Amino acid sequence: MTISLIDSASGMRRVLTADEQDRADLIREFWAPMAGMYHFVPGGVDMATVHQQNFGFRPDSAAIEQVREGLDTLVAADAWTRVEKALADGVTALASARPGVTIPDLTVLLVLGDPTSKHFVDEVQGISAFGGISGYIAITVWPSSCVLDRLEAIAVHELHHNVRYSPGGVVWDPRTVTVGEQVVAEGLADIFAAELYGDAGYTHFVRDETRADDQVLAKVAGGLGITGMADFAAWVLGDSSARLFGTEPVGLPTGAGYAAGARLVRAYLDATGTTAAHSIHTSASDILRIAMPRLGLTADAPH
Repeated sequence: MTISLIDSASGMRRVLTADEQDRADLIREFWAPMAGMYHFVPGGVDMATVHQQNFGFRPDSAAIEQVREGLDTLVAADAWTRVEKALADGVTALASARPGVTIPDLTVLLVLGDPTSKHFVDEVQGISAFGGISGYIAITVWPSSCVLDRLEAIAVHELHHNVRYSPGGVVWDPRTVTVGEQVVAEGLADIFAAELYGDAGYTHFVRDETRADDQVLAKVAGGLGITGMADFAAWVLGDSSARLFGTEPVGLPTGAGYAAGARLVRAYLDATGTTAAHSIHTSASDILRIAMPRLGLTADAPH
């Protein structure tokens, strides 16, 4: 398999030095290799809109100097080389744990986020990434010291998702997928990253008290059987994201699904003596059936 990291540093530099009216087209240009991520959308999508939906930096002049400084910080941190090496290391770890696992060729985009978005900077602390479509990983960051320290972990978290939902793995159907699947997937991906990078593997916008809160765990457990993607933001990301995306909050803090997922997956791994790398294709129902009683939970697991 091959890992193709888009030269978005050069692409973003072109955007940031262009006249304002030309910037949207230049954003489309460096996002263009990711178009296959939306193969299921008739007629395709506008990649400049995708950039915005992923919390990408705004092409107007409001924060352009701040974005230039952010790009300089990413380049100085050798971010692209680090992400590529982390993905290669993650591929090796998965192939070792699951010989014969299907790992697709990867097209990977690392892009700067919008420093003027309070939700992006403060609530999710400068990270928005997506690896759920086989063969594509998009990582949007603001280069705080915490994000820079976690670059490798962020990359392999998305790699775990990507391989889980690639051919031979778990089938993702947006109409029938459960909250339980998403929660388990986030737990598996975080713990896989922790297997490689220690505590840096755990998603940093989840507060320590959220991770340890039994009421949060019980609340998320009560929603595991909910079907369809419409309510995922509330149950996985929390109330703040639910409000941003126009869905009904359910009374959960930011990152609640990640916190619950990590506890559920850890209970499963402890019971079975296996790893998140080896469990990449294990169904959510199998994991929850073993994990939930160990955590004193009785809610129905998704089918």
